Amino acid sequence: MLGWELPPHNSGGLGVACLELTRALAANGADIEFVLPYYANQQYPHMNVTSAFSEAVDTSSMVSVYDSPYLESNTKVFRRVTVTNQQAAFEKAVSSIVSQTEFDIIHAHDWLTFRAGLAAKWLSGKPLVVHVHSIERDRAGGNSGNQIVREIEATAMMLADQVIAVSEQTKRAIIEDYLVPAEKIDVVHNSVNPEDFLPLDEENDYRYLSSLKAQGWKVVTYVGRLTIQKGLTHLVRALAAAMVKYPKTVLLLIGSGEQRDEVIRLAADLGIADRVLFADFQRGKRLRDGFKTTDLFVMPSVSEPFGLVALEAVGYGVPVLVSKQSGVAEVLTNCLKVDYWDIDGMANQIAGVLNNQSLGDELSRNASKEFNRMSWHRSAGLVLDIYKSHVRVIT
Repeated sequence: MLGWELPPHNSGGLGVACLELTRALAANGADIEFVLPYYANQQYPHMNVTSAFSEAVDTSSMVSVYDSPYLESNTKVFRRVTVTNQQAAFEKAVSSIVSQTEFDIIHAHDWLTFRAGLAAKWLSGKPLVVHVHSIERDRAGGNSGNQIVREIEATAMMLADQVIAVSEQTKRAIIEDYLVPAEKIDVVHNSVNPEDFLPLDEENDYRYLSSLKAQGWKVVTYVGRLTIQKGLTHLVRALAAAMVKYPKTVLLLIGSGEQRDEVIRLAADLGIADRVLFADFQRGKRLRDGFKTTDLFVMPSVSEPFGLVALEAVGYGVPVLVSKQSGVAEVLTNCLKVDYWDIDGMANQIAGVLNNQSLGDELSRNASKEFNRMSWHRSAGLVLDIYKSHVRVIT
C-alpha cells in the first residue's frame, strides 16, 4: 500500500482514512506493507510501515500541494525539493522496494502516489488498485486545475486494474473528467469507528468562546483546509446574513491554507471581522474542544469527495450542515443539506438551528444513531472483495 501521509504527520483526512482503513483490513486478515514518501519512524501494530527514504524530512514549511519547496535534511545540508520532484523520488524508491518485498496486490492512495503505483505494477506484474479520495477538479473548486496532475490521474486510472472512489459523486466526476468505464470503478465510502472517539475534556481551551457562550452567543464552526475547494467565502457571506436573524453569532475556523488572507479581507468588507475567529490547524484536545464549543458545524464545500470531518462533528454531538456537493451527504441522513452556492439558503438553515435549540438537539440525537451504526470494517470488507477479484490466493 502506497500513501502520502499517516497521523500524526498528516495535513488532513487522507492520512486518517488510510490509517483507519488499514486497521480494519488487518483485522480482516490482510498483511499490509505501507510505504511512505518520508522518514518519520512511524510504526503501528497492525501493519509494517516502510519509509521510502532513510533520512528525516521536514515538511513544516510546505504551503502548496503542487510545487512549494520544503527542506530535506542531507548530512546537515539543506536543499529545496518540490512536491513534483518528491513524487519522482518516491517512484524511484518504491521501484527499489518492489524487488525486495513479497506482495500480492498494490493499493495506491490519490494522485501523489499514482506514479509510484504504476512503477510497482510495471516492475512486478501485480495488479494495481488506485484509491481516489479526490480528483483535481475537486481541489480546484470545480475548475480544471493543474494539467500535470490531471494527466497523472487520467493515466493511472486508465492503466490500473481497479479504481476505488470514496463516493458516488466522485465516481461520476471520474467518469465525466477521465472517461473511465463505470464498471471499473467501485464506490467504498469512508467511515468511522465510534469506539475510537475520545471523550470530551471538562476544561475547554477555547476560554474566550466559552465566555461568549455564557452570555448567550452561538458558535458556528468549520474545520478543514482554507482553500477554494471548501467554499469558505460562501460560508462567510451566509454567516453575515444569518447574523441579521441571530446577531450573537461567531464563526470559528479551525484549519490553515492559502485562502486565509482572502477570508480575512472578506470578513472585514462585510463588517464582521470581529465575528470570524481563526484557530489555525489543530489536532487532539484542541480539535475536540473546538467541537465541544460548537452549536452548529458547517461544511460548505464546492466539491467534497467525502468529508470525514462532518462525521467527527456528529461523533461529538454537534448538529451538522453540509453542502449537497459532498460525499458524506450520501451516507448521513440526519443533517441539514444545502447547495454550496445558495448563500440565502445556507444563512436560513444556520439561523434556524441557532434560534431553535430543539432543532439542533433533534438533528444531533438522530445523527448519533446513524453514527453508532458505522464502522470501517464494512468498508474494509468491500476492499478485500476487490483484492480477491484480482488475486487468486491471498497469503
